[in-house]
Amino acid sequence: MKKIITTSNAPAPIGPYNQAVLTGNMLYTSGQIAIDPKTNELFKGSLEDETTLVMKNLEAILNEAGMTFENVIKTSIFISDMNNFAVINKIYGKYFNEDTAPARETVEVANLPKFVNVEISAIAIKDI
Repeated sequence: MKKIITTSNAPAPIGPYNQAVLTGNMLYTSGQIAIDPKTNELFKGSLEDETTLVMKNLEAILNEAGMTFENVIKTSIFISDMNNFAVINKIYGKYFNEDTAPARETVEVANLPKFVNVEISAIAIKDI
């Protein structure tokens, strides 16, 4: 059975999807971009701040499901310009212990929703 995970501490969905779905002990998050959850407006600022907001949005969803970044087993990072990889990776790395960091792919794409620089999704597992 699936349980829909929703929190006001992350951006509200803007289409026919949910912030995350929990099934059994597995959590699947939707991709997060830099939308301020308080205003649901797109964040405009530095790449560092944009990436930080994306990670904070993911963290809010994880927390709502009773998890942390330690529960994450896989992430997908989509970026609009591979030249931004080092900056995004530096911010992303602050949220994980390098020894237990999840599997990941990083893919450059032609475009992202609202023309943002980065979108990140995660799969997490809750210890039982």
